[in-house]
Amino acid sequence: MDWLELHGDWLEEVRQRARDRLPEWFAEFTEAGAGDEITASGAAAAWDRLRLRPRILTDVSAVSTATTVLGTPVDTPILVAPTAMHLCAHPEGEAASAAGTAAAGSLFCLSTRSGRPMSQVAAAGGPWWAQVYVLRDRELTAGYVRRAAENGASALVLTADTPVPGRKPRWEALGVSPELPPGCVTANLVPDEPEPDPMAQLQAADLTPDVIGWLARISGLPIVVKGVLRGDDAVRCADAGADAVYVSNHGGRQLDGAVSTAVALPEVVAALAGSGVEVYADGGIRRGSHALRALALGARAVFLGRPVLWGLAAGGPDGVRDVLRTLTGELEHAMALAGAPTVAHLTPDLVHPIPGAVRPVPDMGV
Repeated sequence: MDWLELHGDWLEEVRQRARDRLPEWFAEFTEAGAGDEITASGAAAAWDRLRLRPRILTDVSAVSTATTVLGTPVDTPILVAPTAMHLCAHPEGEAASAAGTAAAGSLFCLSTRSGRPMSQVAAAGGPWWAQVYVLRDRELTAGYVRRAAENGASALVLTADTPVPGRKPRWEALGVSPELPPGCVTANLVPDEPEPDPMAQLQAADLTPDVIGWLARISGLPIVVKGVLRGDDAVRCADAGADAVYVSNHGGRQLDGAVSTAVALPEVVAALAGSGVEVYADGGIRRGSHALRALALGARAVFLGRPVLWGLAAGGPDGVRDVLRTLTGELEHAMALAGAPTVAHLTPDLVHPIPGAVRPVPDMGV
């Protein structure tokens, strides 16, 4: 990372460099949480509250962060979450982010609201998934999904926690009209003219678990359901055919006051024990030791959102690569200190139980 001097607050330096380069409205939009930002502001601290119980006298002369997600090999379990409007952070947008992700040996998840064609993301050479918002116009969604499969996406990530967008007062208080580059959010959703009615492009609020099977049938791809914070919802998704669930509160950008992913993760993992359904998590991962905690609690991989956009704005593809590599290096170091030579050795006994953690809820018949 020759463009950045490493120190304890290296990621904060990346964030500040990004803010210096980003339009104010986009910097605020990216960082804003919903409501009073209770959930957004507490995400990283929730991981910090989990204390570790390292093993001793374990051979960690060689430590590997390699793993697989839905059968795809990756060099690191720190992956890239779907975030919109990368063109506002860099002229090459998602193509640059995908290139940096591939260089780090990670996996890129393309947002539905993206500004570079899927073909450019695929050309980066790394594995990638396509995030899916199911829209009011199901045919728009179906066309997007089929194009994702044709361009080599290896899974679909159904974002299920946005029946309506969460309100973000901090950003709304700016009172500015965003200046979006052409096609910033529709390059893959609506690749041809004329553009449909904007109302047709809004997220649908009438989704049920049946949509999981529908997406699988039209794409032929594995389905990951993102936005799960409850064990009973995780089971409903698995029963409907989901191949993986993704514990997320949308970066604190939907329901303010929602539980942190650090607290929700154990319940989801316990609910899916023995099912073969993989579990992922995001939300406040800012250190390699945060990733270690999530993996130990049962996540197969973790995802980064805002830090990837910061890296993109601060250093382009190299910035994305270096954010991922540096956090992976921190994870590798923490694994050695914890007595875990591989990610398979990251098990729940490494994490001290937290008072007040979410407990499984009874089936209320709803």
